[in-house]
Amino acid sequence: MSEKKVIVSNVEREHENPIAELVQVACQFDSEITLESEEKRINAKSIMGIMAFNPSKGMSVNIVADGQDEREALIAMERFLVCQA
Repeated sequence: MSEKKVIVSNVEREHENPIAELVQVACQFDSEITLESEEKRINAKSIMGIMAFNPSKGMSVNIVADGQDEREALIAMERFLVCQA
């Protein structure tokens, strides 16, 4: 299991449809990916979960990935949330 805490950048400005795009990034990996913030803990591959989680600018998010490609998944999720190319 790997995890990393990040501060969400302005995903609404950087991505056309950030919720759907974030789920697409997560679904590229076999690992289980969870996003955690305060009392919320959701499956990053669930569009309904991401909608309820609503990652927004300045939010502190802990990304947890568990599986064979967990490192790659963690990097991809971090890049999306902090708006790195």
